[in-house]
Amino acid sequence: MKVSINSVKFKTDSKLESFINEKVEKLSGVYDGILGSEVTLKLENGETPDNKVAEIRLLIKGNDLFARKQSDTFEEATDSAISALRKQLGRHKGKFQK
Repeated sequence: MKVSINSVKFKTDSKLESFINEKVEKLSGVYDGILGSEVTLKLENGETPDNKVAEIRLLIKGNDLFARKQSDTFEEATDSAISALRKQLGRHKGKFQK
């Protein structure tokens, strides 16, 4: 699966990119119909420390799945978004197995 990582107004380090790739690749084990994914990392404006946002779009046949999570770190935000996508994939798989 192709994982495209975009960071808005900053440069990601290779450690963060490999973390994201590893997490997103694991979703292939849940559902093998994933064509690719797009990950966007942003810093939200604001005074709070939880200003890191991870948006993940999974490209699958039919409707794409999307999750957006905000947290203290990009790793936490990515984990939360992956968890949400895992639930969405379970529901999506259930629709097509009936």
